[in-house]
Amino acid sequence: MLRADLQVQIVVCKLHVVAGTVSGMAGSTSMAARRELADELRRLRGGRRGAVVAADLGWSESKLSRIETARTGISDADLERLLDALAAPVGERIRLRDLADRGRARVWWAPYRSSVADPYDEYVAFEAEAVLMCEWEAQLVPGLLQTDEYAHAIIQTGADVHDPETVQRRTALRMARQSVLTRDPAPRLCVVLDEAVLRREVGGREVLRRQLQRLFDASRRPGVELQVMPFATGAHAALGEAFVIFEFEDRPAVVHSEALTGGQLRTKDTEVLVYRKAFADLRRRSLSVDETREVIARTGERLD
Repeated sequence: MLRADLQVQIVVCKLHVVAGTVSGMAGSTSMAARRELADELRRLRGGRRGAVVAADLGWSESKLSRIETARTGISDADLERLLDALAAPVGERIRLRDLADRGRARVWWAPYRSSVADPYDEYVAFEAEAVLMCEWEAQLVPGLLQTDEYAHAIIQTGADVHDPETVQRRTALRMARQSVLTRDPAPRLCVVLDEAVLRREVGGREVLRRQLQRLFDASRRPGVELQVMPFATGAHAALGEAFVIFEFEDRPAVVHSEALTGGQLRTKDTEVLVYRKAFADLRRRSLSVDETREVIARTGERLD
């Protein structure tokens, strides 16, 4: 069982989401606004080299790059200097200032930022804004479908985790993220799991048994499509890498692939297409949704 203090952390984080629906929506909007501003600033720079613009402002090139890739917000003072340097038309400045203001809005997961790496902001924002998520996992149950005790068992083994408080806060945040599946309208979630995920006893047999029950229940939810890739399939197009394809209503898709030292984002059309084809191959080779549900149930029964 989870410790009482962890359960309290999870309840508190969920209350932030439920009681702060407006704040949660602002979190989604703020990241979208930051990316829109970044796109506009790159457009205004045109053919000028980033290194030259940064030098003119007395900035490092990396500072300008972080702003232009939406990895960080921008202060009012820096925005005005940058707009001057880019000779931004007067008529556009009001809209760009508004985007900058919205990009600095407080997001619902802000209290938990200190326990996770900076790029996590982008990942949570993608979840909040996506209309479709296609995920391949070869090792673990995806975070949006994990139980709290399963998540806790995973997080506490992280090589970058050094204290119980970080484990608690990361677990609480992961549980709070799951509210995205109950929003209106909810995104579609298509998941392909390697059969190994159903058998790896993360947290022990009882934890895995309850996790499998959660997966079985999730497979019955509208908008959730769960498939298992059986061992007998052999080689396939996504060996050695876990990834999520985030599809949006009004902008290009983004792929997030996971590694020990953090995730990597892929936004080039050619790269995204490779991952779409790989996911389509995974789905073709996997068990159907109904067959998957039966396999999950049988695997859980063996743990009783």
